Amino acid sequence: MKMSETPKNNKFIPRRLISSLISSSKTLYSSYLFPSSRSSVPSTPTVKFSQSMIEENIENAESIISKWDPNSSSKTKVTSLFHHNRKEANEFLKSVKDLRRAMHFLINENSTSKKLILAQNLMQIAMKRLENEFYQLSKNCDHLDPESVSRRSSGGSRNSDGEDEVRADEFEIAGESITEVEKLSAVAMTDLKSIAECMISSGYGKECVKIYNVIRKSVVDEELSHLGIKNFRSSQIHKMNREDLEHMIRKWMNAIKIAVRRLFSGERVLCDHVFSASETSREFCFSEITKGGAINLFRFPELIARRAISKHSLDKIFQLMELYDAISVLWPDIELIFEFESTSAIKLQALSSLLILGDSIRTILSEFESTLQKDSSRTRVFGGGVNPLTHSAMTYISSLADFNGVLSNIIADSSPSSTSPLPESYFESPPMENGPTPAVSVYLAWLILILLCKLDSKAKLYKDASLSYLFLANNLQFIVEKVCTTNLKHLLGADWVLKHTKKVKRYASNYESIAWTKVISSLPGKDPTEITPEMAKECFRRFSAAFEEAYRKQTSWLVQDGNLRDELKASIAKKLVPVYQEFFDTYFMMLSGEKNMELLVRFSPDDLGNYLSDLFLGTSTSGSSTSTSSLQLGGCLPR
Repeated sequence: MKMSETPKNNKFIPRRLISSLISSSKTLYSSYLFPSSRSSVPSTPTVKFSQSMIEENIENAESIISKWDPNSSSKTKVTSLFHHNRKEANEFLKSVKDLRRAMHFLINENSTSKKLILAQNLMQIAMKRLENEFYQLSKNCDHLDPESVSRRSSGGSRNSDGEDEVRADEFEIAGESITEVEKLSAVAMTDLKSIAECMISSGYGKECVKIYNVIRKSVVDEELSHLGIKNFRSSQIHKMNREDLEHMIRKWMNAIKIAVRRLFSGERVLCDHVFSASETSREFCFSEITKGGAINLFRFPELIARRAISKHSLDKIFQLMELYDAISVLWPDIELIFEFESTSAIKLQALSSLLILGDSIRTILSEFESTLQKDSSRTRVFGGGVNPLTHSAMTYISSLADFNGVLSNIIADSSPSSTSPLPESYFESPPMENGPTPAVSVYLAWLILILLCKLDSKAKLYKDASLSYLFLANNLQFIVEKVCTTNLKHLLGADWVLKHTKKVKRYASNYESIAWTKVISSLPGKDPTEITPEMAKECFRRFSAAFEEAYRKQTSWLVQDGNLRDELKASIAKKLVPVYQEFFDTYFMMLSGEKNMELLVRFSPDDLGNYLSDLFLGTSTSGSSTSTSSLQLGGCLPR
């Protein structure tokens, strides 16, 4: 009979197994009967010896396979072979391998043998047992920790038949004993690999892969569900209220790190290990197990980005940047874990979310810049204090600086627009010592520059020029302080801080010279020798009136920064008190005989210091109204 023919009494043997056996029968048969060390042995005795060996192998296989028949009524029906006795489990796998060899031999030498039918029946029983064992091992999450086992420097030993064999005394990682969990994981993974190789080589690869995919996919899906990852629809995201959405984003932020670096990475390690002998099975299984869950995971940021744009909410940018950063940080892991062509859809979804997040962030930045430029509030802030626009804009800009890495990726070319209404002299690039100025630094400096220009126009709303300069000093000091106490300091640089600090001092100096010139000029010059008593009385009157007017007005003015307030008071006192002290010492005694001296000389030099201490506290409510202008960025800080 030709080798390609199939005997009638083989009708119970699956065609796939016969094809597998026939295709490799010559090679196995030759190596099995005629090893190189026996090449000189006569053929006839060898065939007789081999026939007896084959029968012996089938008998041995029948003994152990029948014992573990899952359809038997013995206790082995409900007992795990691999948990019960590891030595016997290895013997079981060896028996299956020997049985397969025997079937190869019988198909070529005696295809009508009853032993072939027996061997096939035993093979089916063995495969059923291995299917059950594979199912239980795949399902047992407690014993599968691929993240820890992947650190093993050695994958165990191989026995004389090339099968994986794991012994307790061999578990070491970098020379150190591993934990009990890692030990159990190593054993479970090795058992799965041994069973998979045995089933695939026996023609039962399809059943093996199916079992593995069903079980491991359920494990992955269940774990993702515990992490809060669901198959969200766009309509669900759009209907969520603010609190629920923020809670969901927080859960996703925690979930993505665990999912990528533990769950998906672990499943990749497990697949690579179990199906190390079959690249096709390895790729197919990993793709089937992870594709649905991974796409749901990476699609969530895209849905959030689309919702944020539809709502036109400036404060949502920080959520989007957090999502963008989370994917960006994990992108190298994503590329490595999902490197198969069959998992390209997963990488494309992650990349799509990144791109849409980036576009959404750029859109919101553009809206913020436009809102800043279009602010047209003309309400004056009480006492020349810090404008609400300055508060909200700098809070927003300083929060943007916390996402330097994200902005660096998104703002590749963020120089101010050539269509800007501002002149070229306003385009500032904060100087950097090493190399060109980063684009993100230029962009943030540009946003602050727009704010400063807006403040210049708002300063003109004050009728008192000195109050206008005090307003500018207040607001610029707030901006500089915000820069110095946030990440903006590192992005804008020390030169930017120094330049604008000097500008604050110029504003303060201008305020002083305008606000206090009338008071100081009411006193005579440095050579008062020609002043008559009448002239001295007039100087006292003019000084008292001017000082009282300045005091009354400026106690209602406000300087919120304590350092700036103290510096202004000290500077005013330094210019005013010594001059008045000299005049007072010279002419007070000259006028001591005058009536109503308390009305004529209303302030002593010591009084001046006390009165000056009351300035810039905003104690009066007369004069200016309180502004409610702002960018309406309520809740813009990332939580």
